[in-house]
Amino acid sequence: MLILGVIPRGGLPAGTWDFRLYCSLRVPCDDASMTSTDLESTSIEERTAIFSALGDPIRLQILDQLASCQRCVCDIQSSIDIAPNLLSYHLRVLREAGLVEASRRGRWVDYRLSDETVRLVQRSLPAGLG
Repeated sequence: MLILGVIPRGGLPAGTWDFRLYCSLRVPCDDASMTSTDLESTSIEERTAIFSALGDPIRLQILDQLASCQRCVCDIQSSIDIAPNLLSYHLRVLREAGLVEASRRGRWVDYRLSDETVRLVQRSLPAGLG
């Protein structure tokens, strides 16, 4: 649980506040959904990579398209109006974050959501939110 406490500062004019952040983590012992090993196994860097990948509108559009089925890069390119090199960059970011997987079919590359996508995002959330 995250609590934001607002404390009036002594001696300052009314309306001046000192914002302090208080953290109180209360994880029930019988909560099997999130264990301490889940948090330890997902490093801050991995969590940051996942949220960075999700934080771009183009990448969210790509994920929306892949949510229904596997798609070829050419199909993704035709529905999202960006340069091919920029699409390639966004797909690489999603791949490196573990959110999508690619498979080669001759000279074509097909993308699909990773089987681990939902679990990766849930494990990246702070304790109690996943």
